Amino acid sequence: MDNTFVNQVMSKNVLTVEKSTSLQEAAQNMKKSNVGCVIVTENNKPLGIVTERDFVTRIAAEGRPLFTEIFEVMSSPLITINPEETIWEASEMMKEKRIHKLPVKENEQIIGIVTTTDIVKISSVGSDSEMRRICDQILMRMKDE
Repeated sequence: MDNTFVNQVMSKNVLTVEKSTSLQEAAQNMKKSNVGCVIVTENNKPLGIVTERDFVTRIAAEGRPLFTEIFEVMSSPLITINPEETIWEASEMMKEKRIHKLPVKENEQIIGIVTTTDIVKISSVGSDSEMRRICDQILMRMKDE
């Protein structure tokens, strides 16, 4: 995981909407695109993010009308990471900021997103191969005896 970079793991399937988009339209777009968040933009510049959790805590729980513009509930400023950073650095940032979705930004544009699910997947793969390596070493030592 130490030598795995964000650009190797990130999903490029990122949904963006303009800040004037209604909550209902954003939710419909999220459903259609099968994604768990939307990046809110103004003139194609990223401003914030709205996640599935936000739909529960900031929209449904507060009884906001579905015609509300999405910028009213977005988390901002947008926390992002560079594609050349390591997954370890992404994990640390997500833990520190208590977030589950981390947009990847390059040249002022969002080019991907890394989620906790992505990190769990890459961690489990690393664990399996590490476990295989340890088992192989044990077997080699047993053969030598």
